[in-house]
Amino acid sequence: MNYREESLKKHAEWKGKIETVCRVPTDSREALSLAYTPGVAEPCMAIHNDIEKSFELTRRWNTVAVITDGTAILGLGDIGPEAGMPVMEGKCALFKSYGGVDAFPICLKTKDPDEIVKTVEIISGSFGGINLEDISAPRCFGIETRLKEKLGIPVFHDDQHGTAIVVTAALINALKLAEKKKEDLKVVINGAGAAGISIGKMLLSYGVKDVTMVDKFGIICEGDESLNPAHAEISEITNRARLKGKLAEAMKGADVFIGVSAPNCVSKEMVSSMAGKAIVFTCANPVPEIQRKDALEAGAFIVGTGSSEHPNQINNVLVFPGLFRGALDVRARDVNREMMIAAAEGIAACVSADELNRDFILPYAYDKRAHESVARAVAEAARRTGVARK
Repeated sequence: MNYREESLKKHAEWKGKIETVCRVPTDSREALSLAYTPGVAEPCMAIHNDIEKSFELTRRWNTVAVITDGTAILGLGDIGPEAGMPVMEGKCALFKSYGGVDAFPICLKTKDPDEIVKTVEIISGSFGGINLEDISAPRCFGIETRLKEKLGIPVFHDDQHGTAIVVTAALINALKLAEKKKEDLKVVINGAGAAGISIGKMLLSYGVKDVTMVDKFGIICEGDESLNPAHAEISEITNRARLKGKLAEAMKGADVFIGVSAPNCVSKEMVSSMAGKAIVFTCANPVPEIQRKDALEAGAFIVGTGSSEHPNQINNVLVFPGLFRGALDVRARDVNREMMIAAAEGIAACVSADELNRDFILPYAYDKRAHESVARAVAEAARRTGVARK
């Protein structure tokens, strides 16, 4: 099947992937009086007296805003908010299908971080959580940080943290097969945008000691005056060996390569230079950093990609439905690092010892057990770390 051509036909047929469904009867005078005026005045005043009641008396408790400015849509780049709408609708459909979460796409016609933050703050009273999506780096870092400070509900930039969580889950299971310990690893991450930087921070939080970041200009090293603020920050906790040079230099002797970068930027020679039982995750879409077949021929032990056409798809669809389900269920004020690590461990745990093999390190994205496992793990971590309100 030509998925692109068929998808265009289906979108014309569907005319949207989500819709509003009425949850109450409206077919009589009594029903209208309860759902609307005059009866609705009572819950209105109850919320006026205690805003927390909005989570009990409205659908806010189960509703997430999926927000983009259209500047980093999939691998398509800055194509605008309207053009990003099919992706946001798809995201909302997955929220509902896999997490039972009601989600609404909100595509903002502004690239100004101040306007984005203010707009989200203004509408936040209608939602139980905020999912930021496809906002370009480095703007996305500041936008998320500011919203976390202002709002008392979970704010989660999926391109950063969803990707980091599923990569960590994949690594947990890959290490079991490779018989390696996280604290002994040498990890190279190519691509120092939103996803790459978040993966680096996540792995360090999880207990990996040696992470080296690489961007299109080469290895990121502390003290380089040409670094932007986000790269300067990550340089303080990565590349402690102070390596310099290009990607090929970084990959020599590495146990793990994680690519969230550009097509065809890794050669077979680079993979061959890695340590034994090398783990290679090539997440660039639609064309990976190196083709799976070539990586295996070059000696990679385990290969994961961002594509559903190959084994070991590394897809953040495994993350966000269950993560928000768990956060909403306990009315969490935030999504913290402990909740993210719990989500990764919840995903990894869904692959049993009998199932685990070099071509199956992650559950399938449509496996509802995985989403339920993530929800439970996230809810427990929220309670354990004191950010749950119920």
